[in-house]
Amino acid sequence: MPPATTTPARQEKSAPQRAMEKLGLVRDIDLALHLPLRYEDETKLTAIADLRDGMTAQVEGIITECQVQFRPRRQLVVKLNDGGDELFLRFLHFYPNHQKTLAAGNRVRVRGEARGGFFGLEMVHPGFKGVDEETPLATALTPVYPTSASLPQAYLRKAVASGLKRADLSELVPPALLPRGSWALKEALNFLHHPAPDVSLATLEDKTHPAWQRLKFEELLAQQISQLEAKNERALQRAPRFAVQRGGLQERLLAALPFALTSAQHRVVEEIAQDLQREIPMHRLLQGDVGSGKTVVAALAAAIAMHNGWQCALMAPTEILAEQHFRKLVQWLEPLGIQTAWLTGSRKGKGRREMLARVASGEAQLVVGTHAVIQDEVQFAKLGLAIIDEQHRFGVAQRLALREKLQAQSLEPHLLMMSATPIPRTLAMTLFADLDISTIDELPPGRTPIVTKVFSDAKRDNVIATIADEAARGRQVYWVCPLIEESEKLDLQNATATHEQLSAALAGHHVGLLHGRMPAADKTAVMDQFKAGAMQVLVSTTVIEVGVDVPNASLMVIEHAERFGLSQLHQLRGRVGRGSVASVCVLLYTSPLSDTGKSRLKAMAETQDGFEIARRDLEIRGPGEFLGARQSGAPLLRFADLNEDAHLVPPARAAAERWLASEPQRARQHVARWLGSKAEYLKA
Repeated sequence: MPPATTTPARQEKSAPQRAMEKLGLVRDIDLALHLPLRYEDETKLTAIADLRDGMTAQVEGIITECQVQFRPRRQLVVKLNDGGDELFLRFLHFYPNHQKTLAAGNRVRVRGEARGGFFGLEMVHPGFKGVDEETPLATALTPVYPTSASLPQAYLRKAVASGLKRADLSELVPPALLPRGSWALKEALNFLHHPAPDVSLATLEDKTHPAWQRLKFEELLAQQISQLEAKNERALQRAPRFAVQRGGLQERLLAALPFALTSAQHRVVEEIAQDLQREIPMHRLLQGDVGSGKTVVAALAAAIAMHNGWQCALMAPTEILAEQHFRKLVQWLEPLGIQTAWLTGSRKGKGRREMLARVASGEAQLVVGTHAVIQDEVQFAKLGLAIIDEQHRFGVAQRLALREKLQAQSLEPHLLMMSATPIPRTLAMTLFADLDISTIDELPPGRTPIVTKVFSDAKRDNVIATIADEAARGRQVYWVCPLIEESEKLDLQNATATHEQLSAALAGHHVGLLHGRMPAADKTAVMDQFKAGAMQVLVSTTVIEVGVDVPNASLMVIEHAERFGLSQLHQLRGRVGRGSVASVCVLLYTSPLSDTGKSRLKAMAETQDGFEIARRDLEIRGPGEFLGARQSGAPLLRFADLNEDAHLVPPARAAAERWLASEPQRARQHVARWLGSKAEYLKA
C-alpha cells in the first residue's frame, strides 16, 4: 500500500466559499440572480459642514488624529478633516489593518450615518477606504447583497460581478410570451446590480421598476412550468382504479353515520370519488375551516379504496391528532367489518410487531398513525390511498417516502391531503397549482359563533374569575400557553406555573395539565378525563391545536397570543364552539405589542372566516405558513410577492402552458436556470 503522503491533499474551501455554497451561490447564474437588498450612493461627496444628525452620506478628507482610547471600553477614535470642518469616526471593533488605513496623514473616503456625539458629529463604524486625490467616484449605486457573517460584502460584490459577466443570459423566453414593454433579461440584471445614480430608489426598493417586473415574471414563469411538469408527469403514472358501487362500503358507512352530511361535504366526496375511479393518481387537497367535517370525508374516501380490496393509510402530524382520527374511524368503520391498525413512534415491542405484521399481510385495511407510518420497517400489502392531515406540517421527504411505499408495485397510491388552513387564491394558483383543490365551505348545523375578546395580561385576574363562573355552570375551559419551561430569552409564563396558579385560584375544580413532553399514555389519560367531563380546566401547550373535539368546552384562553401565528390562533379558537353552547375565545397579550402582533389580534377579533384569516396571514408573514416544508427551508419565490404581484400570475400561467406545449426543451432550460434543484420540491 503506498504511503499516505502520496495522496494529494484535498484543497480546503475558504470560509467565504463555504458561505457562498450555503447561500446557494454555486453557478454563475446563481450569482447573477443574487440581487441587492438595497443600495448605497457612493457617486457623490458631502461636505462635513453640510452633515445633519441622522443623515447617511459619503465624505472625504485627511486623517488628523487616530488613537486607541479606553472610555469605558477599548475603541478606536479617529478625527477626519475635509478642509472645512471635522468629523469623529468611532470603532468599537477594529484590527491592525484598519489602524494602518486610518493613520494620521492618510486620505480616506468614509460613508455612514452622522450622529450627534459628545464632541460634535460622529460616525460609528462607517465604511471606509483609502483614496488619493485622483480616485474617481462610483458611477452607479453600490449594491448591498444578502449575505452572512463569514461572507464580506466586498468579496461578494466581486464574486457577483464576475458571475454576472460569465453567466449565460441569452433570451430563452419567446418575445411573444413576455408582457408588452418588457426589458431584456441581461439589461434588467445589469441595471439591478449597478443602477444609475439618478434612478428612483423608491422604485428599486419596492420592486416596481420595469427591471424588477421582468425578473418577477421570469421567476413566476419558471415556477408555473415546474408545476405543470409535475402535473404532466403525474398524468403518466398509474394508480389503481376503484369502482364505486351501489350498496358498497361507502354507502353502508354513509347510512350508518349518526348525522347527515352538509351539501359541501357531499360535493367534495363526489369530487374525490370521481378521482378514485380514474387510473391517474389523485393529487387532491381537501381544505375546510376548523370543524367543517374533513375527517368523515376522508373516511368515505378510504371506504371506496377498502371496498376494492386496497389498504388506506392516514397520517397526522401529532399523536393526539392521529388518535382523534383513529377513535372516530374505528367507531365508524369497525362495525362494518373493517380491520384497523394504529402506528406511532411511542408504540414499541410486541404490540408494534403485531401491528406491522397485520399491515404487511393486508389484514389491517386501514392504518392510522404519525410519521411512523412511513418508516422503512412498515411494509404495506396493497396501499391504494394515502391521506395526509395538516399537510403543511409534513416535509417533502416525508410525503415522497409515503408515495414510494408503492414502488415495489407498478401502481402509485392516490394521495389526499387535508388542511384546516385554507389556501388563499394566489397561493392556489402558484405554489399549489399542481394540486386539485376541494373546499368544504360550510360548517355543520348547530355550530355556534365564537365571540373573540382581546385583553392585556393586566386583566388576568378577571379572566380567571370568568373561568370560575364557567366551571361552576358545568362548562369546560382550555387555557393554552406557548412554552412548557422557563426560557431566559422569552419572559413567558410556562404551562406548569399557570397550572399551579389556576389550581390554587380554582379550588374545588379539577385543573389538568397537558404538554408535548408527557408520555403518550399520560396525554391520552388527561384527554380522556377532559372529554368525559371529569376535568373542568385543561392547561395545555399547542398540542391541542387541531383535532380535539369536546362539545362542552365553551371558553378558550390563549396566553401570550401575540407570540402565535394567525392561522395557529384560528386553529386553537376552533377547539371551542363545537357544541350548541355560546363560546368565547380570550386572547391575552403582553405589552408592548409589535405591529405584526397588533395586526394578528385585530384580524382575530374582526373575523371568524378561515379564508379571510388565511388572506391576512399571507399579507402579514408571507407564504411559509401555507407551504410548510414544501419549500424545504428555501423560499421558491425570491422576487415575486404573492400579494403585490398577483396580477402577474395568470399571464405567467398562460405563457407556461403555451411554451411547454410548443418548446418543452427550452421551457425546461428556463426552469433549470431559475430553480435548479429546487424544482423537485414543487413535485412533492
